[in-house]
Amino acid sequence: MTGLVEKLYQNGDLSDEELLSLINSNDEQTSELLKKYADEVRQRVYGKKVFLRGLIEISSYCRNDCLYCGIRRSNKNAQRYRLSSEEIMSCCENGYELGFRTFVLQGGEDAFFSDEVLVPIIRAIREKYFDCAITLSLGERSYESYKRLRDAGADRYLLRHEAASEELYAKLHPEKMSLENRMNCLFTLRELGYQVGAGFMVGAPYQTAWHLVKDLRFLQKLQPQMIGIGPFVPHHDTPFADHNGGTLELTLKLLGIIRLMFPKVLLPATTALGTISPVGRELGLHTGCNVVMPNLSPVKVRKKYDLYDNKICIGEEAAECRGCLEKRINSAGYIVSGERGDHSDFTASQGEK
Repeated sequence: MTGLVEKLYQNGDLSDEELLSLINSNDEQTSELLKKYADEVRQRVYGKKVFLRGLIEISSYCRNDCLYCGIRRSNKNAQRYRLSSEEIMSCCENGYELGFRTFVLQGGEDAFFSDEVLVPIIRAIREKYFDCAITLSLGERSYESYKRLRDAGADRYLLRHEAASEELYAKLHPEKMSLENRMNCLFTLRELGYQVGAGFMVGAPYQTAWHLVKDLRFLQKLQPQMIGIGPFVPHHDTPFADHNGGTLELTLKLLGIIRLMFPKVLLPATTALGTISPVGRELGLHTGCNVVMPNLSPVKVRKKYDLYDNKICIGEEAAECRGCLEKRINSAGYIVSGERGDHSDFTASQGEK
């Protein structure tokens, strides 16, 4: 099985059957070699730099009813909130003082945050923090909306595809949502010049290794600048409350495979990875990850942005969260970068905005 890792390291790809074998392998030597090569490749492209993304969770309202999500529309126990424009700007100010040069505005698909509300906020961030990247993660919107937000100054957009199999996507989402529309949104974002992030859950209900192969093939087609994957962690107020979560081992294996298939991609060590293991994010950094996303949201709302159970860092102030992460990153042998942290191809070909 180590021969497949060698082949992936040399060629950057495997056949479907070979990927399936590698994903299903439980060989410890194979996993260690994958980790070694993944770290080697990320250091060849990015050195020991780890880029920080300041996460601002702007709303826990959502029009969708995804079966795995704690803030799904039908969860009557979910605590709802919206940040005001003043609160969002305050989060940015705090983050900038702490050294963040990317702000990520994330939320449920909340109709309140229309273009008329978002455009002035994005313009204000762009004007005041011209040296920072603005990332949005606000779900499916129209071409016109994506264009307005891009024209206002947004640089990046995160939209995980969640499952590249129509059959699996349908089992995880309500009937009115479609994989076709999700994929169309991702290609629209690329067309409009965003740096695009896609990704999927590892260990989602009904997911098989073949589904994961399909995810990898879709990512090859999309060629996103960022790929966000993390273990599925169940939430007690969803239909999947009793399903097992994704494992640390499989998530790390997928991270390593992704780094070898996409050497220049920006790859986060996610909060969900840190939720299932006290050293999950450090292990992610050792397996090809080069991004972490500390929380800049006001502490008073963090528990309300309750996507899954036992989410970490919900009680820390932003400075505490950043300080803790920097110590963890340094102890893992890497350094925090004060740069925006653009995808290397994007920076080389288009420069920083």
